[in-house]
Parts: sequence; C-alpha cells; structure tokens
Amino acid sequence: QVQLVESGGGLVQAGGSLKLSCSASGRAFSNYAMGWFRQAPGKEREFVAAINWSGGSTTYADSVKGRFTISRDNARNTVYLQMNSLKPEDTAVYYCAAASRVTTRSNEYNYWGQGTQVTVSS
Repeated sequence: QVQLVESGGGLVQAGGSLKLSCSASGRAFSNYAMGWFRQAPGKEREFVAAINWSGGSTTYADSVKGRFTISRDNARNTVYLQMNSLKPEDTAVYYCAAASRVTTRSNEYNYWGQGTQVTVSS
C-alpha cells in the first residue's frame, strides 16, 4: 500500500503561481511512477502530468505544457507540481497518484490521494 497526501492548494489570481506537493508513505516511493490529475466541477477527471521513477522522464497534457512542471524528490518521498501562469480554467481539485509505469490513463494508477483544491480567480 502507498498512502498519498497532497498539499499546497489555495486561491490565486490569474497569472499567479502555486506549487503542489504530494507526500508518500508505505511501500518504496521510488518504485512508482507518479502522476497529477485534476477534476473541475461537472467535468471528468483529466490527466495533467506524470513522471517516471527516477525523474528522468516526464509527460504533460497539452493544456499545461510550458506552464506546469512535475518533479520528484525520492529522498523526501515527495512529488511536486509547479504551476505558473495560472488561468481560471485551471481551477479544479488536484490529485496525485502512483502507478507502475508512466501513463496518462487514470485507470492504470493504483493509489490516489484525497486531493487539494486550486482556485484561480480572474
């Protein structure tokens, strides 16, 4: 089992930045690829970014490419999502998740956090 806890969400103005953190406990964190997803009210959960076990490979949704950066610190059992140039359409609950490989498909992630709210005002 892997337990995931997100933090760092909040309210920010458009054009601002936030950095989300996801702390992991349980089985060896470095065994897992990690992903960030988000879900806005009335919408399906969507892929945001993912990173492989070493941090050497990342992938992003087109909607966040160039604005968001995913990274990880295996010594701290933590994955991050740096979000810059935020837009109102980025407003959502953000979830981190763990999988056996880098994937954009939510059904391939075995472990999920409870989410953190990000609200971007215009």
